[in-house]
Amino acid sequence: MQNQVDLSLPVAKTIEQHPELLELLIDLGFTPLSNPVMRNTVGQVTTLKAGAKMVGVPLEKIVSALENNGYDVIGVADGK
Repeated sequence: MQNQVDLSLPVAKTIEQHPELLELLIDLGFTPLSNPVMRNTVGQVTTLKAGAKMVGVPLEKIVSALENNGYDVIGVADGK
């Protein structure tokens, strides 16, 4: 599915698949993603779930924002 976001994938992979999500994620609190070096280093190994914990953003807020923007979110069940 084209509009599917898997929270268990690395952030960099998610942005590679959906470049339009970069600004949304930054707005949600993933401010380190505004730095290309961070995206290409930490982002290669950090999942959205782990990143949410790192930046202190509730996973439910991320899921809600993604769903409100038309994305089908998977990989949530074990992260709540």
